[in-house]
Amino acid sequence: MRKLRRIAVTLAAVLGLAACAVAAAQDAASAAPQAAASASAAPTVPLMIFNRTVFVFRETVLGYRPSERAALAAQRIRGLLHRGGPGTVSLQPTAQGIHVNIDGTLAFMVAPGDADALNGEPVEAAAARAAQALAQAIAETREARDLQAMTRAGAIAAGATLVYLALLWALRRTRRAAGRRLLDAASRHSQRLQVAGVSLIESERTFRLLSRALLALSTVVALLLTYEWLSRVLELFPFTRPWGERLNDFLFDTGSSLLGGITQAVPELLVALVIFLIARFVLGLLRRLFDGVQSGRVEISWLDRDTVRPTRRIVTAAIWLLAIVMAYPYLPGANTDAFKGLSVLVGLMVSIGGASVVGQALSGLILMYTRTFRVGEYVRVGDYEGTVIELGMYQTRIRTGLGGLLTLPNSLVLTTVTKNFSREIGGGSFVLATSVTIGYDVPWRQVHAMLLEAARRTSGVITQPPPEVYQTALSDFFVEYQLAARAEPSEPHARALARSLLHQHIQDVFNEHGVQIMSPHYLADPDTPKVVPKSRWFEAPARSGDAPS
Repeated sequence: MRKLRRIAVTLAAVLGLAACAVAAAQDAASAAPQAAASASAAPTVPLMIFNRTVFVFRETVLGYRPSERAALAAQRIRGLLHRGGPGTVSLQPTAQGIHVNIDGTLAFMVAPGDADALNGEPVEAAAARAAQALAQAIAETREARDLQAMTRAGAIAAGATLVYLALLWALRRTRRAAGRRLLDAASRHSQRLQVAGVSLIESERTFRLLSRALLALSTVVALLLTYEWLSRVLELFPFTRPWGERLNDFLFDTGSSLLGGITQAVPELLVALVIFLIARFVLGLLRRLFDGVQSGRVEISWLDRDTVRPTRRIVTAAIWLLAIVMAYPYLPGANTDAFKGLSVLVGLMVSIGGASVVGQALSGLILMYTRTFRVGEYVRVGDYEGTVIELGMYQTRIRTGLGGLLTLPNSLVLTTVTKNFSREIGGGSFVLATSVTIGYDVPWRQVHAMLLEAARRTSGVITQPPPEVYQTALSDFFVEYQLAARAEPSEPHARALARSLLHQHIQDVFNEHGVQIMSPHYLADPDTPKVVPKSRWFEAPARSGDAPS
């Protein structure tokens, strides 16, 4: 018990010193505006008697500055109290001001300039307040010399300390008991909330969170008890009574200020809440409209299935931003300099650090509204080719025929040449195109026929409209032929397989007719034609079942 008492007393002393420092800082802060309000006046100096502020001198009288007046008044009061007597305080008006007397003898004078002109205080009220404070200080000096009174105060302080320690002990026991009960409740509920034998709530993690919350709550309560015990004990003794009063006043003023702020903020918060509820209601109505357009039940000329998703995002963001702007003046602390400074800081961070993000978002919107491509279409973006599986606000995802997933920034897609194989013909199919280069010694009509034959052998290539062959270039050593067909496969792997089958059939058909594919590095005819006869098509380890289908 003694060790616990020592720890509690040490903690209380530290908190008391901290609270006194806060109170002193508040006194200094409250005195600063008064000094700034009267720039021509001398600095204010308090008159301290037995650790209590009796009066504050502000005016220079008969050449005596406020500091000199305070020092002379304190010396005179100590002399009058040392002399003995009933210590009766009285006021005596004079031409220069009002005299504050102790047993008929002048203690100090309250000049007209000593009154708080900022608050419109008359000199009579200032003198009356000074006389009351001086009488209280005199009573406290006599109480400090009264052995019976000090003994009684010490006994009460000891009793208050015992009660304080008992409350701390009870608080600790209560926290432990509540922790055990919460642990049991968390264990029971975690066992009930299970899906497929897996607990949705982890009992250990829940217990840690509850334990920390209980510890924080008990710490706050312990600090409040310590604060209240310290202020009450300090008030029991005359010399430390002003400190206890300051602690109590600080706690009461802080609580009143918080309660008053909450009371004033509630109506404004209700207005902000109504604004957000209206915004949510409007979004609910628009959500039905957007869902109808996306499902095809509602038709709007300026809105279709491809643009309904970005339009929904833009409208949602615009409505919420409008709601935030309208509710901003009603938020607590919105007009404070700290809130404004934080808003400016956040704005600078977003504007500087979010430039690339905004650029990506704008690129995504441009791709969506220009309908460059849709989800499910087969495209080539630069050197990348595949099926579009996602068109997002910041990036586009493409699935290649070999199973790879490409994530392309929308800014790259917007600034790169894009070829849409599905958009050129429509109807759910896509363009299956390839090119070969053949020498001038091969008749072009034969090349056309062989390419068309390879297309007919390829499964997935549709016959209507029929495939076509184009001679796209007459180069120095070869002619470039391009085969354009239409294929039905819609999956990324099926599209890649159709292209591979087409290339296989082109090789087979050209080998069957003895036509060499040697371009573009063609210089001269070899001694032996570079073709593969049909008898060698299935040499080991190939098998006849490996033929393209």
